[in-house]
Amino acid sequence: MLNFINAKNKTSITAVSIALLLVLPLVLQTGGNAWVRIADTALLYVLLALGLNIVVGYAGLLDLGFVAFYAIGAYMFGLLASPHLTTQFPMLAAIFPNGLHMPLWVVIPAAAGLAGIFGILLGAPTLKLRGDYLAIVTLGFGEIIRVFLNNLDHPVNITNGPKGLSQIDPIHFYGVNLGKPAHLFGYEIASVTLYYYLFLVLVLVSIVICHRLELSRIGRAWMAIREDEIAAKAMGINTRNMKLLAFGMGATFGGVSGAMFAAFQQFISPESFSLMESVMIVAMVVLGGIGYLPGVILGAVLLSALPEILRYVAGPLQAMTGGRLDAAILRQLLIALAMIIVMLMRPRGLWPAPERGKSLQTKTN
Repeated sequence: MLNFINAKNKTSITAVSIALLLVLPLVLQTGGNAWVRIADTALLYVLLALGLNIVVGYAGLLDLGFVAFYAIGAYMFGLLASPHLTTQFPMLAAIFPNGLHMPLWVVIPAAAGLAGIFGILLGAPTLKLRGDYLAIVTLGFGEIIRVFLNNLDHPVNITNGPKGLSQIDPIHFYGVNLGKPAHLFGYEIASVTLYYYLFLVLVLVSIVICHRLELSRIGRAWMAIREDEIAAKAMGINTRNMKLLAFGMGATFGGVSGAMFAAFQQFISPESFSLMESVMIVAMVVLGGIGYLPGVILGAVLLSALPEILRYVAGPLQAMTGGRLDAAILRQLLIALAMIIVMLMRPRGLWPAPERGKSLQTKTN
């Protein structure tokens, strides 16, 4: 009977949460599209954090170059859905006289597949590395991808270098153009609101996938590797394949998120994929609760939305100091201070996994 009541409560909470998420952009839209854009960005970071959580949270592999897969997905979408390649290569222009505008069901799998391949290529030479050494290698991989994107504009212009790619197509499917407002029963739904619903669907699908992975044999194998790799290998787990699978699966999430970012912004450049982006994504996973889906989602939402919300706080504080403090520096200071306070008060994250908490309390007692 108690299990039935708990299941009923969970169903009710889930239904109410989905209803609130569906109404949220319509409410935010009344205050301006900027607030909806913040929600869109938060959903993109949730998607990224879910992907990194597979590598860091489930398999215990510290990856500081995750932004590279984000960049790969973004540039794959940008190249296949913009006039850049047909402008640079006359042969392609002859084949595609109307421009290279690949449909969504071609671009998204291509971005996910390419990012997954690069994830496996990153994982292959790092199979024997752990901890700080793995972090340094993945950090270097992320910087290598960014430098390549920044310099692949000569002798053959592929990425347009630091100028970036522009005129990227918005997402089209079933005759709906997410780059233009839609009208429903006389009510105008802004473009950023349409993107919000698309990102929300992707996040919900990703949550289901991550949850099923966590409960599967693969997920249990990842967690065994995270806790003790030697013991996992002794129990017959193929640690090499499991690690490669973790890198590949996590990278596909980054590739899809990058493709969505390119379609949403309709402009990308190497500056969008700096080291700080990787650090922020790792911070989202750790701050929320490493390895626990609700905590990861909470951390991603807070760390992606907090900097934008603090813009409205930093301005008045700058005015109070007579303009002696720069608003951008003050905003970063407030973010860093908030993160330090949270990690001191909640060292295991804002919403840690209850199983880990119970085991730690048992060992302490």
